[in-house]
Amino acid sequence: MTQLLSLGQRLRAARKRRFPGDDLHAFAVRVGVARSTLQKMEQGDLSVALGKYHEAARILGLEEGFEHLFEAEESLFDDG
Repeated sequence: MTQLLSLGQRLRAARKRRFPGDDLHAFAVRVGVARSTLQKMEQGDLSVALGKYHEAARILGLEEGFEHLFEAEESLFDDG
């Protein structure tokens, strides 16, 4: 759970850095979510769809890592 809290904190920091004039409502409009949903995202709430986090990352220019989200490196010990 601490990873999600950290994710939310990083989202908030990135929002403030990239759009310093935006309050929660203004950035929520950019993402296409309600202000309350953005608040949940910045708290790392599990009830928010991953697609909403991806959209926020896209708007912030940070979506590159999503394409590798579930990528696992193969091990020499894998039977694959």
